[in-house]
Amino acid sequence: MRFEDLALSAETLAVLRGNGFYDLTPVQERIIPQLCRGQDALVCAVTGSGKTLAFVVPIVEILRKHSASFHPGQVGAIVVAPTRELASQIFDVSRPFFAGLNEFDPVLLVGGADVSLDVSSIEKCPRAKFLVGTPGRLLDIMQRCSSHLDFSSLKVLILDEADRLLEMGHDHRVSEIISLLPGQRITGLFSATETKELAVKAGVRQEYSFQTKKQTPSTLSSTNSDFSQYLISDADEKSSQLAQFLLEHKSKKTIVYFMTCASVDYWGTVLQKVDIMKNVSIVVLHGKMKQKSRENALQRFTDMPSGVLFCTDVAARGLDIPGVDWIVQYDPPQDPNTFVHRVGRTARIGRVGHSVVFLLPKEDTYVGFLRIRNVPVEERNKPEAMDIIPMLRAAAESDRDVMEKGLKAFVSYFRAYKEHHCNYIFQWKKLQLGKIAMGFGLLQLPSMPELKRGIFTSQHFVPVEGIDFSAIKYRDKSREKQRQRELKAAPSRRSKPEKSSKQDKKIAAVKRIPGKKRSLRDMEELSEDYRQWKKQRQK
Repeated sequence: MRFEDLALSAETLAVLRGNGFYDLTPVQERIIPQLCRGQDALVCAVTGSGKTLAFVVPIVEILRKHSASFHPGQVGAIVVAPTRELASQIFDVSRPFFAGLNEFDPVLLVGGADVSLDVSSIEKCPRAKFLVGTPGRLLDIMQRCSSHLDFSSLKVLILDEADRLLEMGHDHRVSEIISLLPGQRITGLFSATETKELAVKAGVRQEYSFQTKKQTPSTLSSTNSDFSQYLISDADEKSSQLAQFLLEHKSKKTIVYFMTCASVDYWGTVLQKVDIMKNVSIVVLHGKMKQKSRENALQRFTDMPSGVLFCTDVAARGLDIPGVDWIVQYDPPQDPNTFVHRVGRTARIGRVGHSVVFLLPKEDTYVGFLRIRNVPVEERNKPEAMDIIPMLRAAAESDRDVMEKGLKAFVSYFRAYKEHHCNYIFQWKKLQLGKIAMGFGLLQLPSMPELKRGIFTSQHFVPVEGIDFSAIKYRDKSREKQRQRELKAAPSRRSKPEKSSKQDKKIAAVKRIPGKKRSLRDMEELSEDYRQWKKQRQK
C-alpha cells in the first residue's frame, strides 16, 4: 500500500514524495488512519519499522484540519522522547511538514542549552505551537511559561520509546506533564518493546493495540542469515580483537557500544594514538558530553561515508543513522532488552546489516539466553590479531591524560558490570581483574576496595617496571602547568594535621577492645560491614 492511497492532504503527500517516501510500512498502514480517526494507539513494533512517520503524518493532518480554531500561544500537539538525540531527530523529520502550515511553530525543547533562550523564543513567537522535547526540559518550560502556553486545545500527545520514558527515571516527569494536559485528546504510545502495562500511566483512553512480528534481530534483515554473531575472547585479548575488527572493516560504517561514558572517552582517545589505527576515523558520543558536542558528533558520523562511532546506549534507541553496516557490542548491555535496540541501528527498514557481540569465556551462557529469547546468534571465528597492549601502554606513558582515562574507564566498567540485570550470567565475582586491566592497557592497578579486601587478586596482571608514575606528564601543556602548581602546593597542605573521620574513630574504638587481636583486613571488613548496615538502616 502507498501513501497516496490514504486520505492525506496534497501538501503532506508532496513532502513525502520529496523525501522519497512512497510505500507504507505495516505500522504506518495501520496507525496513520487510526490516529487520523481520533483513536488512541498503543504500538509495539520492531525497531526501524517507520514509527516516526506513523505519528508525524497524523499530527500534521489533524493540526491542518483544525488550524483555523487555534490562537497564538495554544499548543496543538506534543511529542515526548527520552533522549536529546531522538527528540532532535523527530523535530528534523517534522519540520518539512510544517513549512506549509504557517499557523503553527514547531519548537524543540531539550536540555544542554540555556533554558532562558527557550523561554524567550516561546514568549516572542505569535503563532500556535507544536512541541517536541525531552521530559525534563519540556516540563520545565510548561511550568515557566504557563502564562504564554495554553494546553486546553491540545489535540495529540505522543510518547515515543514509551517504555524507556516511564521506566528509566522519567516516570514522575511524564506523569506531571500528563496532569497538565486535557483529558480529551488523542494519545499514542510507540516503542520497540511491550508497552501494554504502561497504557494506564500514559493516559491512553482506548487500547487500540498493534504489534508487529516478535522483535528479534532476525526480523530486521531477512536477506542475511549471518546477521548476529558472537565472539568469545579472553579479557586481555579483547582490545586487540576490537582493533583487528575495525581495521578489517575500516571501509564500512560501524557503531561500537560500551557500557560507560568513561569507557567511550578512553577507547576513543587511546585507539587514535595507536599507529595502526591512524587511518580509522573514530567519533565519540555519550550522555556526559555537552549538547552541542553531542549534536556535532552525531552529525559528523551521519555524514561520514565510512568510520566508527564509539557510544553508550544514548545512541541505542530510535536514532535513524543511514548506512550503518556493523553493530559491535564490545560490552554486552546491562539490560538484555537493549540488545535488540542496539542491533536496530543497522538493517533499517529491511536493509542488510550485521552485528557482533564480544563475550568473555565465562559469559558464553549469554548465547543460550539470547536463543531462548528467539534471538539467533552464530559464533564468529576468532582471527589472529596483533597485540596492541604494548601500544596502549606506550600511549599512557607518553600522556598522563590517557593514563588517567584508562584507570577511570576500568573502574567504571567494573562498577557497571556489577549492575548487570542478568547477574546470574555476568557474575562480577568471577571476573579476572588482572586480565581485564591488561586488556585496558593499564600501567598499574587502581586502588579499589575489592582489591584491598582480597576479593580479587592481581593475578595475570604484569606491572610495568621502572616507571615513576608521578613523573608522567600531560601532553596538554596548560594542564601540566596546573598539575605542577598543585604538586608544589601539596606539601603545605599535608603539613596541616588532618582531622580524624568518624569512620577512623569507629575503627580505633574496635582496636581498643581488650583481649581481641585484629588484622588490618579485619578492620577494613568491619568498617565496610558497618557502612552497609548504616545504609540499610537509613533506607
